Amino acid sequence: METTKILIGYGIYLPVALLLTYYVSKTLFKNGKIFMLDIFKGREEIAEATNKLFETGFYLLNIGFALMILELQLSQDSYQELIERLSYKIGGFSIYLGIMLFLNLYFFFRGKRKAKEAQQEERLVFKA
Repeated sequence: METTKILIGYGIYLPVALLLTYYVSKTLFKNGKIFMLDIFKGREEIAEATNKLFETGFYLLNIGFALMILELQLSQDSYQELIERLSYKIGGFSIYLGIMLFLNLYFFFRGKRKAKEAQQEERLVFKA
């Protein structure tokens, strides 16, 4: 009977992890396009391409991690333990996704800052 509960757990965990990854990715990279356009001074093609590469990497890292932590073991054959283990696993994955979201935001803001610094340097050189 334990195998059935583990399969139920996988059947719940995998769709939740994939949907969370999809939602966070779509939210991040839809809004991240604005940063990319600013970083690349309005050059839409390179901003779009870079944003898409970041998005692909985001999917690979997060789906890979979700699959890597897939293992689910139950010491007791109970639905209570199944729910507790799933909440721990999905909660942990949600925290990981939040960290990845903020890490990406850091890179967006860092890129924006570097682009602004380069633009200021250009102005100084142009004035001289």
